[in-house]
Amino acid sequence: MKLLSTTLERVKPSPTIAVTNKAAELKAAGRDIIGLGAGEPDFDTPQHIKDAAVVAIALGKTKYTAVDGIPELKQAICAKFKRDNGLDYVPAQVSVSSGGKQVLYNALMATLNEGDEVVIPAPYWVSYPDMVLLAGGTPVVAEASLQTGFKLTADQLEAAITPRTKWFIFNSPSNPTGAGYSRDELKALTDVLMRHPHVWVMTDDMYEHLAYDGFEFCTPAEVEPRLYDRTLTVNGVSKAYAMTGWRIGYAAGPQELIGAMRKVQSQSTSNPCSISQWAAVEALNGPHEFIAENNAAFVRRRNLVVEMLNAAEGISCPTPEGAFYVYPSIAGLIGKTSPAGVEIVDDEAFATALLEETGVAVVFGAAFGLSPNFRVSYATSDEALKEACTRIQGFCAALT
Repeated sequence: MKLLSTTLERVKPSPTIAVTNKAAELKAAGRDIIGLGAGEPDFDTPQHIKDAAVVAIALGKTKYTAVDGIPELKQAICAKFKRDNGLDYVPAQVSVSSGGKQVLYNALMATLNEGDEVVIPAPYWVSYPDMVLLAGGTPVVAEASLQTGFKLTADQLEAAITPRTKWFIFNSPSNPTGAGYSRDELKALTDVLMRHPHVWVMTDDMYEHLAYDGFEFCTPAEVEPRLYDRTLTVNGVSKAYAMTGWRIGYAAGPQELIGAMRKVQSQSTSNPCSISQWAAVEALNGPHEFIAENNAAFVRRRNLVVEMLNAAEGISCPTPEGAFYVYPSIAGLIGKTSPAGVEIVDDEAFATALLEETGVAVVFGAAFGLSPNFRVSYATSDEALKEACTRIQGFCAALT
């Protein structure tokens, strides 16, 4: 009898985690490795948030909580949506999970049936298609391009929707490109969605507060209020608050959907960590000045990386509106050969040779559904970024 589920044959492990693990193995073996694969800020969690967690421990707030979040955190989330997005929710419309990934997974597990389709713009976060597959659905990839700033057009969205479409997953600013949709660009997409009332919207706003150069973030239900009743607005504390390891994600949407997600969570993980929930209350309700300070560092790092990568032979790197990633094209390097004799047949070969020959770890573009590109996370020190980009420049110059 076969032990493993056939469902697992439809999915693959996370490529971003694989790159991070490979870099860690090489570093442990004594190699000089610069990891640009991890999607997490290098800043420490702000002190007032850590203090709130310590207080929660001291007060004995270490027991089980309600399955999908303590009332205080749900209230803080409602206040956040009203304050930042002009969206009105009540606590019964809010779900809290162990990270944004679980929020998305719960929603897909609660709603997808075999044959249901989910439209996913590419480049996409690596987990979207595989979560859809695990939930029994069919991912439908709609490719954006460098020419459109890695943003999906209204015509592309229209062409991807069929009578079987259940969800449209939307992410801005984007992982992996950092591309952010303007209000007008998003309105063009919501106009399409208004013509297809059977399509629900799952919006991943995890990088909401990481927006630069005057870019103004907006979310679908904010731009088109008539989508409110079929939108799940997803967010979390991981990125803007430097709380990746605390594992708190949340979402708000129609009560029926939130109740279904609660049922899934009740039979999988049950409640998120109680201490992390109290820390998240302080993150949402407390001071936010540190976000602007962190963003100033991210802008400086972004500009450094974009300038240095565009100076590398065969690389073209657009300037993103937000997040902490760039997604350069290596179209000019395909077909060349590395100093160690590796033919650069695609972006995976490029990333592998770059790591083996220079010690710089990046994630190849095919993992995100659009090639030939690679993703760089600039959520690390200026010194590390400068050295990594210098090595990339040298590697590209040495290709023949």
